[in-house]
Amino acid sequence: MLWNTFLLALRSIRRNVLRSFLTILGIVIGVAAVVTMVTLGNGATKSVADQISSMGSNLLLILPGQRFGPGSSGAPNFKVADVEAIRNQIAGAKLAAPVVTKVATAVYQAQNWSTSVVGSDDQYFESGNWELTEGRIFNDAEMRAGKAVCVIGSTVRKELFGGQNPVGADVRIKQFSCEVIGLLKAKGQSAMGRDQDDTVVMPLRTVQRRLAGSQDIDRIMVSVRDGASIDAVKDQLTLLLRERRNITSSENDDFRVMDTRQIAEALTSTTKILTMLLGAVAAVSLLVGGIGIMNIMLVSVTERTREIGTRLAIGALESEVLLQFLIEAVVLSSLGGLVGIALATVASIALAGVMQVPYLFSAGINALAFLFSAAIGVLFGYFPARRAARLDPIEALRHE
Repeated sequence: MLWNTFLLALRSIRRNVLRSFLTILGIVIGVAAVVTMVTLGNGATKSVADQISSMGSNLLLILPGQRFGPGSSGAPNFKVADVEAIRNQIAGAKLAAPVVTKVATAVYQAQNWSTSVVGSDDQYFESGNWELTEGRIFNDAEMRAGKAVCVIGSTVRKELFGGQNPVGADVRIKQFSCEVIGLLKAKGQSAMGRDQDDTVVMPLRTVQRRLAGSQDIDRIMVSVRDGASIDAVKDQLTLLLRERRNITSSENDDFRVMDTRQIAEALTSTTKILTMLLGAVAAVSLLVGGIGIMNIMLVSVTERTREIGTRLAIGALESEVLLQFLIEAVVLSSLGGLVGIALATVASIALAGVMQVPYLFSAGINALAFLFSAAIGVLFGYFPARRAARLDPIEALRHE
């Protein structure tokens, strides 16, 4: 019986192909929108997490002041002695790299490019998860003497050298020449949207003497040893720096210790909330599609009143008529769900490439969208089906 009812439902759908297509269009758009939004949102969340992890594993950033923005807090910067104290007194600290950042114009032959110049030491590369594709990093003699050598990022290489190998060339930074000794492997954009490859790294003393004009350090990067508690290291760093900066127990810290895990959690939670919001907005179109199905099914009941009356008159049960119309509604909505999922897959792959986020196929959201579309058919198809099943056979046969 169920199979015959299913065949009757399919036959009715085939008789009105165009109307059936227009009926499921709302479901198609709704399912495609929901799946696409959630898929792209998951890809954006993964992209943010990857960008944060590219900054360095188990990484702590120590910055002066409690407010964001360079020089906005008025708090004193750090000194080289602070970095040495962290290296010697914090057992859980694997690496501690001082960082001074300045903006300067790099010039090579007829090309020039405004870039970020970073002054640090050899620990900067390991703590920041930087790898080299060409050349080498600084040696001890170059760091002690503050020699004019540099390691450049892939963006600087592209803007100044094109496809040439930059190692061994001299680049002019402001009023002095700097020998390129290494090329960094590309990382791409950071989670904040900054191009991490638009950088020139020099020995700390070189930048302090020739660009900064002071012995101050803008921030300190601390890489925590594997197995060590990051929270414990943060507490130890706070106590050490409070002591070195002569902060009394009644005073607040004039620095902040930021954990990249916390940054990642904050950013990924934000993208997840936005994904849920966009998915919820897109799901509204599914309800609109369900209303469309109910509307068309009501029209179909009116058009097929005599057919329904004939079936009831020759012995068809009310439950069989109800099931036939209910199956029609479920088949329509399920078909719309399948088409919507196929459309969402194509759209997600294309948009992921445009947005430069990874495409992550989620079987869960696809299955949920399909089941929800089928449930829409049951929900909005039940009332028209019940109306058809309750028709009076005599009145139905009289219907013109």
